[in-house]
Amino acid sequence: MDKKEIIPICLILFMFILAFYSYPKLPEKVPSHWNSSGEIDNYSNKFVIFLIPIILLGIYLLFLIIPKIEVFKKNIDEFYKTYMFGFKLVLILFFMALYIFTLLVTFNYNLKINYFIFPALGVLFYYIGYMIKNVKRNFFIGIRTPWTLANDKVWKKTHERGSLVFKILGVYTFIFTFFTSKYSFLFFLIPLLILIIYLFVYSYLIFKKEKVNKL
Repeated sequence: MDKKEIIPICLILFMFILAFYSYPKLPEKVPSHWNSSGEIDNYSNKFVIFLIPIILLGIYLLFLIIPKIEVFKKNIDEFYKTYMFGFKLVLILFFMALYIFTLLVTFNYNLKINYFIFPALGVLFYYIGYMIKNVKRNFFIGIRTPWTLANDKVWKKTHERGSLVFKILGVYTFIFTFFTSKYSFLFFLIPLLILIIYLFVYSYLIFKKEKVNKL
């Protein structure tokens, strides 16, 4: 195992330690959902504080398994060596920040979810945009449509466009922090869905174009 992998492992371990330390001090119910206005609208049993560390541990183990079972093994191996560590680190830090935020709110710190979640998502989306431009065809990471998986050129062109789209989405989401309202999540989700549909359609059109050019 690469020595730098000790960093994500220690971060996940820290979250488990924090969970075990905080559990006896928590009320029976902890915040588990916020509405579009950024207000808590649902609570869960305090055992839920173990959920994020468990999910992250599962994701981390999956990242270890993927290179061993991936059909396009050479493609995923090249990507893993260059970009996967950064992605794992950004993803873990995102969930770790969300986790700490939830604990602080539970302990009666007056914090607004909107002022955390949008900049955090903005950074995550921007990094995804930076990363996917360089990922080669595989079944686990990237914009996986029937047409990108069928053709290397379609995969490449779709991910070049997707890289730009996710970077724009990242900047938009980050800036959106300063214009929050009770409709914040709608103004976030609608563009996100539109961009996902756009990339899906774009990959199909590129595939059709490539198919015509071969005739």
